[in-house]
Amino acid sequence: MAKPANGTTTIASPPAAEFASGWTYAPAPESVKVQIKPRYTHFINGVWTRATGETFPTLNPATEQTLCEISQATGGDVDKAVAAAGAAQPKWAALAPGERAKYLFRLARRIQERARELSVLETMDSGKPIKESRDVDIPLVAAHFFYHAGWADKLAYAFPGRTPRPVGVCGQIIPWNFPLLMAAWKLAPALACGNCVVLKPAETTPLTALRLAEIIEECDFPPGVVNVITGDGRTGATLASHPGVHKVAFTGSTEVGKKIAAATAGSGKRLTLELGGKSPHIIFEDASLDQAIEGIIAGIYFNQGEVCCAGSRLFVQESILDDVTSRLRRRLSTLRVGDPLDKNTDVGAVNSRAQLDTIRNYLRLGADEGATLHECGTAPLPAKGFWCRPSFFTGVQPSHTIAREEIFGPVLSVLSFRTPDEAVARANNTPYGLAAGVWTDKGGKIFDIARKLKAGVVWCNTYNKFDPASPFGGYKESGFGREGGLHGLRAYVDF
Repeated sequence: MAKPANGTTTIASPPAAEFASGWTYAPAPESVKVQIKPRYTHFINGVWTRATGETFPTLNPATEQTLCEISQATGGDVDKAVAAAGAAQPKWAALAPGERAKYLFRLARRIQERARELSVLETMDSGKPIKESRDVDIPLVAAHFFYHAGWADKLAYAFPGRTPRPVGVCGQIIPWNFPLLMAAWKLAPALACGNCVVLKPAETTPLTALRLAEIIEECDFPPGVVNVITGDGRTGATLASHPGVHKVAFTGSTEVGKKIAAATAGSGKRLTLELGGKSPHIIFEDASLDQAIEGIIAGIYFNQGEVCCAGSRLFVQESILDDVTSRLRRRLSTLRVGDPLDKNTDVGAVNSRAQLDTIRNYLRLGADEGATLHECGTAPLPAKGFWCRPSFFTGVQPSHTIAREEIFGPVLSVLSFRTPDEAVARANNTPYGLAAGVWTDKGGKIFDIARKLKAGVVWCNTYNKFDPASPFGGYKESGFGREGGLHGLRAYVDF
């Protein structure tokens, strides 16, 4: 146990060798080499624009090295992209639905064929472990395009008794935590329903969206159907407020989502928002504890906690609190933090310096407010890059900042409860309502608790499992609208 300068208590988890055999893993670096251009421009109307104007670097968060220079879109660039989408939309909508489906099927197949390349590029630009990109994100990207390709000629069955028609030009703004997967969540249903798109990726993770534009070009999509522009928040604000955009889809922070909602209010634009979360896990004393611990680990640590639905609040029934805390500490001690391109790595790099500073601020706040911080391991972290040890707090009270605000990092707050009603009340005591997890061996209890939780998605004895056919989204300050499944199509059609 160590006493930091501020007088608060931090407990470092012992190395994995204390609990296991002491074996270490030999390095297993990813062998695929990815070509990255020195500079990328915008993909508008089926062609790459000439490089002009301001640029900014995109970094590898594990090394802090510049991967390439990215173009900052101007208002004129946004105008051109929206105009290109507007000109292409009537022709794309008039295309036979089966033909639209062929384009999406072709795109999905090419994503599968280039999956390893896309996985490496995603990991280099975002910092997430290669096994997450390779085994989870990119396969889901292809699955979303395959799934929505199947809907393209079945929209009349999706909305019986109605005649669905496209909304028009869709402005889509995606975050940095799942760069290519969020692009697929938004592009696939929009295109299947006959809309054209202007996509704006996050400024810190634009590379896979730009590589996707190259694949779209390779698949001979009609010019203007998909346009990709890059830039910071100014570009997103210009796109969201553009009069030529009929539908805005945004995934990101609640703060920015509120601004977009205010900017589009009264404009006639359709809007869907998928925003922040402070998602709870609830573990009952009759749960399979090893299974629950693995679900918690997968739900927040394997992705650095950089997911809006990360299970960052853990409510444990009092009778098993010490047991769960001990198991969690032991499991965290086995996690490997390091090079995201090493296939053995469990926890990669935080996406940016700014996000790392935010996480560190919350770690200080948690300790200052009286909670006890438990950190994973004691080995020094790499000198370069943005790193945060997986950690959790005990002794957390519902009033603590770390129990109320979204941290977006590998930090878990552990709280307790006595009765099911208390668990539900504490879990619902948040302005967010995105996701939740329930852990119990009693089927009746699962359905009873899930019904009472104010969350858009409730996972039962599992966590962070996604399927293109299953709708995802929240309510309250976690946004509105759904992405995926039949429900996700509704946002992209008019009647």
